[in-house]
Amino acid sequence: MSEWIEACGAEDIDEEDVIRFDHAGRTFAIYRSPDDDYFATDGLCTHEQVHLSGGLVMDDIIECPKHNGRFNYKTGEAKGAPVCVNLKTYPVKVEGGKVLIQVG
Repeated sequence: MSEWIEACGAEDIDEEDVIRFDHAGRTFAIYRSPDDDYFATDGLCTHEQVHLSGGLVMDDIIECPKHNGRFNYKTGEAKGAPVCVNLKTYPVKVEGGKVLIQVG
């Protein structure tokens, strides 16, 4: 059964940015798009397990801070070498000023 988990406050993330969220031994990345929408992916790069929260967000792309691999954080699609394995994405909703992600 999937559950909704409170990840952060909606205002905790600047537009076009990412933050790290850890829950139950897993790491997630929570994004706020330039359009003020929120997204969530696994928090570690699929190439060498580096935290994506240290990366650069531009439009709908997250760039890994270690080897500059790129992903579309809306779809999880790997967009640039050296990454070739997509990120898992998670449903997100905002309620009462809180960002919730559905895990499970």
